[in-house]
Amino acid sequence: MEFLKSLSEETQLILLIVAIAILFGLVLLNNKRNNKLRYDREKRKFNKNYYKKKEKQKDNKK
Repeated sequence: MEFLKSLSEETQLILLIVAIAILFGLVLLNNKRNNKLRYDREKRKFNKNYYKKKEKQKDNKK
């Protein structure tokens, strides 16, 4: 903390803004990654899964 106290108020303000911008960027990237993982799952595609299960059942009966 002594390091921050030795800096001028303007420098502290600039560091604070940069830190907030970096955190905001990380949140946006994480949100984009989470959305991609969630929406690219096959579990969300009901029709595809339904027909895959139906095909498996037909194969198992034979």
